[in-house]
Amino acid sequence: MRAVTYSAFGDAVKVLHLQDLPPVPPGPGEVTVELAFSGVNPSDIKARAGTRPGVTEPPFPVIIPHSDGSGVITAVGDSVPASRIGQRVWVWNGQWQRAFGTAASHITLPSAQAVELPDSVSFETGAVLGIPGLTACHAVFSGGTPKGHTILIHGGAGTVGYLAVQLAKWAGTRVIATASRRNFDRVKSAGVDVVLDYNSPDLADQILGANDGRTISRVIDVEFGANIETNTAVIAENGRINAYGSAQNMAPIFPFGPMMFKAVTLEMILIYLLPANLRSAAIETLHNALTEGALTCPVQRVFTLEDCAAAHDIVQDGNRVGAVLVATK
Repeated sequence: MRAVTYSAFGDAVKVLHLQDLPPVPPGPGEVTVELAFSGVNPSDIKARAGTRPGVTEPPFPVIIPHSDGSGVITAVGDSVPASRIGQRVWVWNGQWQRAFGTAASHITLPSAQAVELPDSVSFETGAVLGIPGLTACHAVFSGGTPKGHTILIHGGAGTVGYLAVQLAKWAGTRVIATASRRNFDRVKSAGVDVVLDYNSPDLADQILGANDGRTISRVIDVEFGANIETNTAVIAENGRINAYGSAQNMAPIFPFGPMMFKAVTLEMILIYLLPANLRSAAIETLHNALTEGALTCPVQRVFTLEDCAAAHDIVQDGNRVGAVLVATK
């Protein structure tokens, strides 16, 4: 199989190499997927660059990056129904705690990690569902359905935020989102009710004003540390903060007293570790939204396997207006 690999941490152009590797046959309970697309996410960049907390060297001698992907099952192992051969699927956790991810022509992994893709959903969209899709879905619905509430989504222009806005509106929620001014039109296209500049010095006041002076019952946050003071000011009593990132400030000072006396629930979302029952619920919800036409997953650019390093660079640079994929055929 053709695969992009690395054996040392470093810049993408220096450490990523395209090579041929022996195919990996499926073992008991496993399937082999001939991949169409591989999704590139910020976590893949951190893993390749060696910037994950506490990781000082690659965990495997040879690594194929990326956890998200889509394709067709071409082989199954013992205990997997032969009827799965030929099934269109999307992949989650492809390279989580495993050496070989989706930046390759094929991947072999446990059958449960290859989810049947609805007929109406493209392979391109399928390659976005693993990390961005499941993160957005769990962030919106963890803590119960938000129907009838107002939800605050920080970073509504990012891939996860953009999907979260759509899912929240589909669920019957009023959505306030933050973004940079240059991305206001993008966030509005997702259906947001109000979009605010996250650089505004009076952001908390603007959020409350956009909600008729009422506090917010649920916050979804891509930059927990940077937004902690704002969130403390706007969160409602018995409110909930679902945070999935904090790149700008990984060690924030936590205002325990104010949060305690609002009885705030804080959930740190790491979608790789989502329990099986919650993952199944998120998958079902995502599929429902997709088949009802309530969710679109914009793709900014598709690269070839040969140009995988360039795909990493564009994700690392940020300020994207869609997902970045690698065509694996």
